[in-house]
Amino acid sequence: MKKTIAVLPGDGIGREVTAEGVKILKQVANLFGHDFGFVYGTIGHEAIEQTGNPLPDDTLHLLRQSDAILFGAVGHPHYDNNPSLAVRPEQGLLRMRKELDLFANIRPIKLFDDLLHASSIKPEVLKGADILFFRELTGDVYFGEKGRKDHHTAYDVMVYSRHEVERIAHLAFQAARSRRKKVTSVDKANVLESSRLWRQVVQEISAQYADVQLEHLFVDAAAMKLIQNPRSFDVVLTGNLFGDILTDEASQIAGSMGMLASASVGHTVGLYEPIHGSAHDIAGKGLANPLASILSAALMLDLSFGLKKESMAVVRAVELTLRQGYRTPDIATGETPDNKILNTKSMGDAVGSELEKIVAGEALITET
Repeated sequence: MKKTIAVLPGDGIGREVTAEGVKILKQVANLFGHDFGFVYGTIGHEAIEQTGNPLPDDTLHLLRQSDAILFGAVGHPHYDNNPSLAVRPEQGLLRMRKELDLFANIRPIKLFDDLLHASSIKPEVLKGADILFFRELTGDVYFGEKGRKDHHTAYDVMVYSRHEVERIAHLAFQAARSRRKKVTSVDKANVLESSRLWRQVVQEISAQYADVQLEHLFVDAAAMKLIQNPRSFDVVLTGNLFGDILTDEASQIAGSMGMLASASVGHTVGLYEPIHGSAHDIAGKGLANPLASILSAALMLDLSFGLKKESMAVVRAVELTLRQGYRTPDIATGETPDNKILNTKSMGDAVGSELEKIVAGEALITET
């Protein structure tokens, strides 16, 4: 198989973790006989520094010509500390989602058994948790009208259309059919009119999926239940703002944000990225966890390229690396020996070593 992959390392630790994701993709191509070409573009703070634009037109053109995108992170403390700046790194990410019509963000929240004790939640509460989030990505308050009336009043408008809700609801219900056949739709319909439309449309769509159970939860109740009983969830369907917050909360189920991959898909090229940010406080120190980027590459192999076996091999390689006790600092515990705590590059190398064993037949590829 011949594919072109656009790589957007972005800012902060994005460069470090994306390098490891690319390394594993190159290894997959070599081991399984594929031809993956890689083209690089700029986005975020780096792009602003070079061009004044957080998503230059040249980068957008490159993305449209590619078969999939591996993205790192955007952000910089310069902008965090000065909210009045009109041009910001995150605008590049939002524009990319909008221009490519990447309306569905898919985030698997699945705990590797070897990381049960890396979370602050009790292992007996976590074990067996397996949640698939569908977060709508191109509507909601992030894209509604916004502004300031004066120096003392600001507004952000939360907007959803029927079409936006329908298309992601269908994806969530279809995914639930191959899982435990349950969809939890999260909104704030007791307060927000946009949430009342959301609930109405989801309820209507559910009639087409009689084999799938539907439950509705207000976002505050869902936030509590995620920690209280994560195993009660199967597929979670929610809007842009609520999904942003809930999936970061759910990262504690997996032990760290450094473990969670995501896919943003629509009808064009797919975007694959770890859910964490640019983390400039640890950038360049080799402390970043590359596993989320590597698992995002595994999602790319499956969802964009249809390479299920190769995707499963990468996930299995991550699982076996963790089983041997290797950790990056964010998922290490007080019982982790110093010689098992790896830097960013070494963790990528360890996963690559396990991947070679799998392909050589020394380890089994199984569902994890």
